[in-house]
Amino acid sequence: MGAISLDIIPDNEADRMAAVRRYEILDTPPDGSFDRVTALAARRFDAPISIISIVDHDRIWFKSHHGLDVQQIGREPGLCASAILSSEAHVLLDASADVRSLANPLVAGDFGLRFYAGVPLQTSDGFNLGTLCVIDKAPRPVDQAQIDDLKDLASLVVDQLELRLAARQAVEKAEIMAREIDHRVMNSLQFVSGLLTMQSRSTGAVDASAQLREAATRVIAVARVHRNFYSTDTEEVSCLTFLRRLCADLSEICGVEVEVTGDEGNVPTTWIQPIGLLTNELVTNAAKHGAGKVAVIYKAEGAARELSVCDQGDGVPENFDPGASVGLGMKVIGLLAKQLNGTVAVSENSSGGACFQVAFGGAEGR
Repeated sequence: MGAISLDIIPDNEADRMAAVRRYEILDTPPDGSFDRVTALAARRFDAPISIISIVDHDRIWFKSHHGLDVQQIGREPGLCASAILSSEAHVLLDASADVRSLANPLVAGDFGLRFYAGVPLQTSDGFNLGTLCVIDKAPRPVDQAQIDDLKDLASLVVDQLELRLAARQAVEKAEIMAREIDHRVMNSLQFVSGLLTMQSRSTGAVDASAQLREAATRVIAVARVHRNFYSTDTEEVSCLTFLRRLCADLSEICGVEVEVTGDEGNVPTTWIQPIGLLTNELVTNAAKHGAGKVAVIYKAEGAARELSVCDQGDGVPENFDPGASVGLGMKVIGLLAKQLNGTVAVSENSSGGACFQVAFGGAEGR
């Protein structure tokens, strides 16, 4: 196809073509919902031909062509190409008497076009994708009511395009979320497998029923973290909001008051599972071995993060090294901290008891 005259190219052509592409309508098969619109338009005007056209960069492609066995024409010259230059209806009552149209091959050639009424298919953000038009080979009058009806039918075409775009985006979003859920579930299963492997190697494990109960408790902990992490398609979530939901759950289960304080701020969604399982393990241990209220503090300073869980019990033994502990609980905590490239430390609580801190996200946690 030849070069297109600049006088029929909209000023926003690049953005307009991006809008055309986002609807993925070009070269799609015939569709009854669009064919019904062109049939209605032809009947309303008592005209033989009606077309839903999409103006591509070098052609005018017909999504529906009632009364005309043609699928596309070149963009230059073309009445539909001119019709998208304005938001108003483009009407020729007798093209043979209109100097603007005498050079058009549809007018001057064997086709013998005489009447044309077209309105743009305008999107909600103001881009004219193409037109809904009515064509006749004989001149004819037109009234405002007919033009208004044509505009309404054009709006129905755009509404149909918007609905299909929304449906396609919803499917794509669902597929992305399904893949993300599969990924999270696989990570959880791998974590549970690791826990059971560690538990099977624990020294002094002689009571099989107790070991199974402890394993079941940790599997439930994984489920609890998932339950309190509402599915989202965003890359980041509020850590403090998640901790408050999770700890409200833990407070009821453990029968202790759990107070959550700290800094607002988002973390990557991939951090939520290890953060949640760390919190679950530390709060459960604090409720079991400590006393009084359990405090969960989340601090965020730039890239650095710190999660602290403090109890009001008797504290930890002197020279306690969390990294050297042979207990399964501390091994689990160390494994989860490693997932965050973090480190685990323990200190005395100013009000008595112990504070376990996990630093991650910054230089100190790497």
